[in-house]
Amino acid sequence: MRWIVLAAGLTAGVAVAMVLVKGSGIGTRRDPFFMEARLARASWRWLVPPRTREAANPVPKTDEALAAARAHWADHCASCHANDGSGDVPVGRRVYPPAPDLRDRGTQALSDGELFYAIEQGIPWTAMPAWSTGTPDGERETWQLVRFIRHLRDLTPDELREMEQLNPRSPASDKRDRDIEDFLKGKDH
Repeated sequence: MRWIVLAAGLTAGVAVAMVLVKGSGIGTRRDPFFMEARLARASWRWLVPPRTREAANPVPKTDEALAAARAHWADHCASCHANDGSGDVPVGRRVYPPAPDLRDRGTQALSDGELFYAIEQGIPWTAMPAWSTGTPDGERETWQLVRFIRHLRDLTPDELREMEQLNPRSPASDKRDRDIEDFLKGKDH
């Protein structure tokens, strides 16, 4: 009997939610509806396999592991998440839902296994793709990234400058920088 009442209540709640959002539009430039982000995160966490959720990071927190992760992050992750993990970059702000600030409590409260799973398997209905290579080297790189995500709150200005040098650059950006440098040196075009 309890299950019938629960199912009826859930069905009624979904129906009310559908009526409230009907015709409100859809797009990537809106804030999530009330409780939408919480419900999505809770659902995702509920679906992460317990064995993965509870997994401990096998990569020790060393300067070498963090340096490798910084380089990987700057080249592969910063275009959406920013070097500092804030998500405050054009791509990160324009995807839906926007890239989260990985320094915030919500992300930092995830277990190492959950962070690993998010990187390896992606997160459905977001812009976070699955990055698993299916190889031990790929898994080691992912665990290094988990170490780096834990380090985001402690990034130093030197680390950020190093990462800026490692960020991918377009040919147009390189040309613009060369043109500016030539102008400053007084070279004619």
